[in-house]
Amino acid sequence: MEVGKLTVQVRKAGSKNAARKLRATGLVPGVCYGASVDGRIEPLPITVSVKALRAALDPVRKQNTVIALTISDDGKSRSLHALVKDYQIDALRRDITHVDLLAIDPDKEVRAEVPLEFTGKPKGAINGGQIRTLIRELEVLAKPADIPVKLVVDVSPLEIGDVIHVSDIALPANVEAITGRDLAVVTCAAPEEEKLATPTAEGAVAAEGAAAAAGAAPAAGAAAAPAAGAKGAAAPAAGAKDAKAPAGKAAAPAAAAKPAKK
Repeated sequence: MEVGKLTVQVRKAGSKNAARKLRATGLVPGVCYGASVDGRIEPLPITVSVKALRAALDPVRKQNTVIALTISDDGKSRSLHALVKDYQIDALRRDITHVDLLAIDPDKEVRAEVPLEFTGKPKGAINGGQIRTLIRELEVLAKPADIPVKLVVDVSPLEIGDVIHVSDIALPANVEAITGRDLAVVTCAAPEEEKLATPTAEGAVAAEGAAAAAGAAPAAGAAAAPAAGAKGAAAPAAGAKDAKAPAGKAAAPAAAAKPAKK
């Protein structure tokens, strides 16, 4: 087995039990589709050796390795170029369970995912700034031979609050970014302590305002009390007016005693 070379077998669509039997022998079901020099490749069910596939991938380029693929079908063979488009992994055993191979024309551009590598120490780290990585891969459009192994992003110029966008990443010649140019890739964020201190300060201001409002409430009550008291004081005055009425009634008997003189 050589790097960049892989032979697969055409398979007949079968049941889940057939797929389990394949995996038990180190093989997995897969599909090959895309376009070659000879034209469009309709989805073709294949059987892939996981061991052979891993050996065919360049340890540096990995999934972006251009594979010279040989498809064998009952003694007949067909050759084309392909990339590993996708693969599925068992959630528990972490084994590869299915492989998608994308047939390509080496002279035409293809889409590929290129990993980002971040280097340097941001200037903002002196003041406690922390790097926040938002995107780790960049989707690009390029001919298979021009697909970069990785894209290096230097974060050393970043101060706290600075951001590197997709448009800021330098791309090799003949490589175009498909990922949105305005998307943020990495930022130098303020330290967590400052984020926690801000709500505390706001809380202190709110507490001070609440205390002031609470102090104002008794003062308002105290002002209202004399007014109520003044009203209450007026009540006895009215009562005093009513108290003269009995005195008038008491004078009536004196008038009645007047006829006693002779």
